[in-house]
Amino acid sequence: MSLFTVDQEKCIRCGACSEVCPLYLIEIHTDKGPSPVDGEEDSCINCGHCVSVCPSSAFSLATMPLENCPPMEKDLKLTKAQAEQFLRSRRSIRCYKEDIVPKDTIKELIELARYAPTGHNLQPVSWKIIYSRDEVVKLKNLVIDWMKNMHVKKPEMAKALNMEYIIEADNKGLDVVLRSAPHLIIAHGLKDDRTCASSCRIATSYLDLFAQTLDLGTCWAGFLDIALMFWKPLQDALELPEDQVSSCSMMIGCPVHSYHRMPLRKEPTITWK
Repeated sequence: MSLFTVDQEKCIRCGACSEVCPLYLIEIHTDKGPSPVDGEEDSCINCGHCVSVCPSSAFSLATMPLENCPPMEKDLKLTKAQAEQFLRSRRSIRCYKEDIVPKDTIKELIELARYAPTGHNLQPVSWKIIYSRDEVVKLKNLVIDWMKNMHVKKPEMAKALNMEYIIEADNKGLDVVLRSAPHLIIAHGLKDDRTCASSCRIATSYLDLFAQTLDLGTCWAGFLDIALMFWKPLQDALELPEDQVSSCSMMIGCPVHSYHRMPLRKEPTITWK
């Protein structure tokens, strides 16, 4: 069975499917249209570019039937102004309500995040949801334990990361580590997969941006990520499979405050060659 099929009556022989194929696995013939090169089934990465680019809906992959690939709606395309405001208005949320985010809503975020690009279309990202508020606090406390250890054994690094301030704030009941967020989302994958770290961060960025449309707030959990690199008790508490490693984590919840202006950022540094 061929990896793809072409409706010859619909095919207009434009060649777009061949041109966009990352591995050039499609040949175009003026008489019969697209055909696979030898060994295409073993080499195809199932990215779906061929299906997506076909202007006449003539192309279908065996792994993704045409009816399962919805058409793009031109009316939903963002204008430049809409896209600019959407991206510039994104804020790191550090004040959360106690409200619980429904599991179905978090799953909706992850469903969208799986469409983020990945190296060689390996799609290596897995997700760990720390849903229980008690479990979030447990991880926060383990990060504080790591900071206390660093304050004694590596004071220079502890000072550079303001760990003494964070520890003092925690003693006063102020959570600087995870900001009293109700939930955590952690992206992880195989330790031996070189594409995993970048894929996790890109997918989490998709999730981060999409969360705005659901009136949710997010914040990258940088202190947790750093501690997870070094602190064995924290790694054990996360309970990932032995062959997995966490790449990045994100707080999520309902924001207390709304934002009304877009603050400035420093000018970009650009080098041309």
